[in-house]
Amino acid sequence: MASTGPLRFVPLGGLGEIGMNCMAIEHEDARILIDCGVSFDSRGLGVDVFHADFRWLLAAKERLAAVIVTHGHEDHIGALPFLLRDCPVPVYGPPYAIALARERLTEHAPGALDLLRVIRPGDRLAIGPFEIEPYRVTHSMPDCTGLILRTPHGVVVHTGDFKIDPQPTDGEHFALERLARLREEEGVRLLLSDSTNAMVEGTSGAEQAVADRLHELVDGAPGRVVVSMFASNVHRIRALAEAAKRTHRKLCLMGRSLEMHARIAELAGYLPDLSAIRIPRELAQSTPRDRLLVLATGTQGEAPAALTRLAQNAHPELRLEPGDRVIHSARIIPGNESHVYALLDRLERAGIDVRWARMDPAIHASGHAHRGEQRALIEHLRPRSFLPVHGTFMHLKRHAELARECGVEDVVTVENGTVVELDEGGLRVAGRVPVGRTYRELGARVPERVIADRKLMAELGLAVVTVLVDDRGRPLGACDLLTRGVVHEDLQQELLDDACDAVLEALESAAWIVERPSEDDLEIEAKRALKRFFAHRLGRKPLCYAVVLKHPSGRG
Repeated sequence: MASTGPLRFVPLGGLGEIGMNCMAIEHEDARILIDCGVSFDSRGLGVDVFHADFRWLLAAKERLAAVIVTHGHEDHIGALPFLLRDCPVPVYGPPYAIALARERLTEHAPGALDLLRVIRPGDRLAIGPFEIEPYRVTHSMPDCTGLILRTPHGVVVHTGDFKIDPQPTDGEHFALERLARLREEEGVRLLLSDSTNAMVEGTSGAEQAVADRLHELVDGAPGRVVVSMFASNVHRIRALAEAAKRTHRKLCLMGRSLEMHARIAELAGYLPDLSAIRIPRELAQSTPRDRLLVLATGTQGEAPAALTRLAQNAHPELRLEPGDRVIHSARIIPGNESHVYALLDRLERAGIDVRWARMDPAIHASGHAHRGEQRALIEHLRPRSFLPVHGTFMHLKRHAELARECGVEDVVTVENGTVVELDEGGLRVAGRVPVGRTYRELGARVPERVIADRKLMAELGLAVVTVLVDDRGRPLGACDLLTRGVVHEDLQQELLDDACDAVLEALESAAWIVERPSEDDLEIEAKRALKRFFAHRLGRKPLCYAVVLKHPSGRG
């Protein structure tokens, strides 16, 4: 194909971080978006999710022709409703991902439901100067794909999230033969590859081996068995359903996300005969202990999740007893260790037999390729150029080093916002675009200033002073000071009195430029005085506010 301009890659999310995957690819006036995901905020600031800032996309939204999603994880599809509200373009993806996207759009953007389109491995979709062909990859959920992109500057292969599982439990093998034909017939100009486990040697392991080990642990348990797992891992749900059937146990799902994935997967044929062994939560307690297998959400110690409530003996449908077994069949996400360890420790104290990956590595396998698989894919495709994606800068850098070890000389490592161009001369950095995060609470946008205030209140506390003044700005009597999270209760009254005195003194001694200052001027002065006081007495400044009220009959 003739070309007058370079191919441009613009990462808005997912490079320099884990999650929030979102990358634009453009040539001249045509643009497509690969994935549109969210991440989850663990700071306890009332934020449900955050996603890439779409300002750059929306500034020229007429150029965006389509969104192509690789699979159905939230960090790849979760932000679709928020983009499609402002930029209604077709969304193409594999069937399971589209079914999950339909759930998200029904909740947050029902008007965009008719934009969803199914595209399967082997299909070819022409969009402007691009031809898109999905190919099968193995990962930790059903129906995952990478993308073959035929562009004016050659073939670009995008892996999506992947591992190379030699024994996929659904029989859907990684499409290595298809990629081998692609390499021989067309060549690969550029590979964009998942870097999530670029610092882990070896291979990620087979999901079938995990299924076999979980069956052993369920079969050998004398009491109830609870398996905590990521809800989207339908492969593991299917394996545990089979384990329940073979050990004559009933299967109970606890957690809204587990129930959603089970419902969609059953309708799509991924979980055949699930209803024959499944029981509702209400029957869990009355089911004989040695005949119950529970799947529970809460692998990261989340406060409202099923596993946490079970550990606290606060679940409304089930009470665990000494001798029951809990299997934590998931990775602990960095930063969540203290929450998960405390949860597992609580279960141990209650006499529960706890199994987790550190003591029994066979109970979990990552859905992301380790270095051995990453190396094998690079050597299999032999790309001329390489761009690592999906990972922190450390992950991206290590993956780039691996590509160079495999003989790829044209390698670029960038993070969100950095524009990369590709043409006959190879890869190069070509500027930046504005990037950032948009925070959401119940679907609504939360301004960054609100997040900053919440963070300050959580870290430093809040102080609000209210003062009544006359029309010349002089205080009329005492002021009122409300604090939250500032000082220990035993010291509160003395500190409040001293703080109020400091504010009153500042207002009384202020040399006002105008004879009758405004409420705004007075509030600024009172706020400054309050901050100075706390900085002097406590060595830190809470989030301070002042409210000044002028008394209509006040006289100077």
